[in-house]
Amino acid sequence: MSEKVLVVDDARVVRISLGRILQKLGFEVIEAEDGKQALDAMNEHPDIALVMLDWNMPVMNGYDFLVAMREQERFADKPRVIMVTTETGMPSMLKALAAGADEYIMKPFDEPLVCDKLDIVGITYKTS
Repeated sequence: MSEKVLVVDDARVVRISLGRILQKLGFEVIEAEDGKQALDAMNEHPDIALVMLDWNMPVMNGYDFLVAMREQERFADKPRVIMVTTETGMPSMLKALAAGADEYIMKPFDEPLVCDKLDIVGITYKTS
């Protein structure tokens, strides 16, 4: 059975492109359009291994989702979280890492970059 990855981004095109990369790497992809939907998905699928998380979204942004998720004891150190965002400033990066993000990808991204970050956070994937 493949590991589950939650892709959280309000831009459908980002969810699709990131989802395709992750499916190619052997993951089951679950999507959410904002942090609130992401919290619902985490409660529905507590076995999610990785969250690929945008910062700027309506309803609940990625940072607020990250804080809310990490406050729950069962999600204190898992799943791994990789921010995938246009927030490129060092203060934003440090804020996200302090809140419990494990890595940071600045948009735009490609498959080799996603693989590099998966390696860094210790998530194994299928290689072709």
